[in-house]
Order: sequence, then C-alpha cells, then structure tokens
Amino acid sequence: METESQLMRLGLFDARVPRYTSYPTAPHFSASVGPDQFTAWIEAIPAGSSISLYMHVPFCRRLCWFCACRTQGTQSDDPVRAYADVLLAELALLKAKLAPGVTLSRLHWGGGTPTLMPADMMTRVAGAVFDAVPMGPGAEFSVEIDPNEIDEARLDALAAAGMNRASIGVQDFDPAIQKVIGREQSYEETKRAVDMIRDRGVGSLNADILYGLPHQTPAKIAQSVQMLLSLVPDRVALYGYAHVPWMARRQQMIPSDTLPTPEERLALFETARKLFVWDGYDEIGIDHFARPTDGLAQAAKAGTLRRNFQGYTDDLAPVLVGMGASSISRFPQGFAQNASSTSEHTRAIRAGKFSTHRGHVFQGEDLLRSRMIEAVMCDFRIDAAEMIRDWNASPAQLKAMFGAAKAAFGDMVEITPAGLFIPERARPLTRMVARVFDAYDLSKSQHSSAI
Repeated sequence: METESQLMRLGLFDARVPRYTSYPTAPHFSASVGPDQFTAWIEAIPAGSSISLYMHVPFCRRLCWFCACRTQGTQSDDPVRAYADVLLAELALLKAKLAPGVTLSRLHWGGGTPTLMPADMMTRVAGAVFDAVPMGPGAEFSVEIDPNEIDEARLDALAAAGMNRASIGVQDFDPAIQKVIGREQSYEETKRAVDMIRDRGVGSLNADILYGLPHQTPAKIAQSVQMLLSLVPDRVALYGYAHVPWMARRQQMIPSDTLPTPEERLALFETARKLFVWDGYDEIGIDHFARPTDGLAQAAKAGTLRRNFQGYTDDLAPVLVGMGASSISRFPQGFAQNASSTSEHTRAIRAGKFSTHRGHVFQGEDLLRSRMIEAVMCDFRIDAAEMIRDWNASPAQLKAMFGAAKAAFGDMVEITPAGLFIPERARPLTRMVARVFDAYDLSKSQHSSAI
C-alpha cells in the first residue's frame, strides 16, 4: 500500500507516456526522409550482413474495436490478392538494391491479419521474400495467426515456407469482455489453432493478452491467464489496453465508463504477472514473460535483450526493413516509414519506387538517448561504462541526466558509480523514467496511459 501511494504521488496513475518501441517516437518523424533516402540506406547495407524484415498485411475479415493498428476490413480476397501483387513488386525493388549475400535473421508477418491470405498467396509471397533475402543460419520466421482466420491448408503453406514461430492474439477469454471489445474468440477455437500449429512442428508459440479491458476484474483476468497457461505458450506479451479513440475511431464503440481506473489497471497487471511467474515464466522487461528456454529469456539473462516496433526481441540485426503500407524501417542512420494508406503505397510501388513518406535522420544525442531508453526498458538499468565506451557520452553528461531522474523520482531510482538502476518496487514507473531521457517535446503527442 505504501508503494502504491508513492507511485500515486509520482504521477503514475495520471501520466500518459510513449511505449518507447523507438526513439525518437513515431510522432516526431517528418517528411525529411523520402524514397531516395530509404534507397540510399538500403544500398548502404554491407554485403554479406544480416537484416530483419517485417511485412505488414493491413486487412482483416472483421475489425476488432479494441485494436488501434492500421487495418481495413474486407469480405473479399480480391483486395488482398491485389495487395500481395504489390508486395511482390516491392520485394523485387528491395532485391535490386541490396548488396550480395545479405540474409535474414528474423522475418515477421504482421497486420492486420496475415493469415487472411489464401494458401497459394502465402506460398508466392514467402517465395518472393526468400528470393530477395534468403534465411540465414538460425533465422526465425514468425507469423501473427488469428485463430478465427486459419485452416489446415494455410498452416500447411506456412509450415512448408519455414515458419518456426507463431503468434496468436488472445486478449481475454471472458465472453462478455470479448463481446464489448468486438473480438469473439472462444478458448476451443484458440486451442484448435494451437494444436494445428504444434502438429506441424512449429517449435515456438507466442501469445498476446490484454489488461485494462472493459469490465475486467482481477478474478476475470486470473481465469483468462490460467486458460492461456493451459496452452503452454513459450512467450507471452501482457499488454495494457491503450484506449485512444482520438487515434482509432473504432474504439469509440467501447464505452469509456466500463474501463478500469489506473489503480485497477495496476491491480489487473499484478494479478496476471504473479500467475505467469508462479507458473515458471521469467519476467522480460515491463510486460513480457518467457519460458527459461525461450530465446527472449536467454537474451534477458545475457544482457542482449533489445526493443523494436514489435516489442521485445532477441534479434541483434542492425537493420529492420519494413515492407507494406505503413511499415517502419530502422537503419543505423535513422527511421523510414512507408505511406500509410494502401492506395498511396500501391501507387508508389507501381511507379517503380519505394513509398517512404516520412522518417527521421539520427542527429545529436539521438543514438545515446535511444540506447539509454532501451536499456531502461529492457534491463531497468543504464550501464555508465557502456554509455561512455560505446555511445560517446561524457561523465558530466551522464551525471546531469541521472541527476534529472533522481530529482524526479527520488529513492525510486538508484544512482551509483556503475550507473542508474530501477528497483523492483519502482518497475511500474519504467516508462516514466525512460521519458526523462527523451529530449523531444512530448506535449503535442497524445500517448497511452503509463500503466
């Protein structure tokens, strides 16, 4: 109770802060980065190096009301097939610009609903990906799978293409909550999908579950977590539902007076967190859990955990290339985002150029601050020696930055000659601590709740 009072005094229950899957965050991207810059960055990738690739499929058979992703509904396969043709052309452009011998360390298909694609389309797209960038040794190919939109033929196609990690969205198993958020998906349907995935030898399973949903209570989320645990996922993301109806108009379908308070959100998170830990999962960063044998848990132990637009990752590739409408790429030089609308993206690709329409070129202290924020989000600590050795920080610079964190959070952060550390009782403040190292103006960006 004393800790909760202290968290309240420090503003946890009122703050709205970025999730820090990038730095600077996407609202600070500008039109200064376009197709020419993106092309130059692709051409600068060294021959024989390893990269990651994210492919966005922005279509769903139904639009879930809780979702804030860039997607559009379709009852026909025609727009999906047309979009797949655009992806094939985009991948051909990528292949033409890449140096020889570049391979993939990670490939992720997200959306939307990638499994909306018919089996033959999946095979064609996967073939085009690997023709442009072959899989490297130990590479991981993951796909977001909607249990309501999958069958034997599509899973056969994905398994034949080399999918070795699958990700399923659960959100919550309570039927009443599912109805309010527009995502009806029974435990039986979910288990059927999981069984089909495992029957095909897919070795790793991710699952997403949400806290902070309408009508959610500790008892209800405990029930959902226990049902999820019966499916034995290797990795779980416990995301806080971000109610941002000003950004995602479909969320206006969810009555705001049914949402838990910030204090109740913290109780929901803690209920779920304890259940995952009791079941033998390692805590990863602020909101992930993994079996000790999972790559994410091993990276956390080794100090090599990283954070990108998909959340926490054990991927160390210096380049992430985004394919498809609205996808974001990260290079050592900066960020680049494709046109958000499928029509604009399609026009650019059909004209023979990438659709990059905004981004950010790293400058000044960007890389130092980016690494400091990532270290806070991944490890709850900043190693002063690393910042000085690898990121050109000066001791005086770090002293001033750490001092600002200490002034803001008092004994909820610890400062020593080794660096900065967030003790366990203060972990709910992590995103707020990260904000201290953010030099950009956050006043014009409407972010999600800090808890």
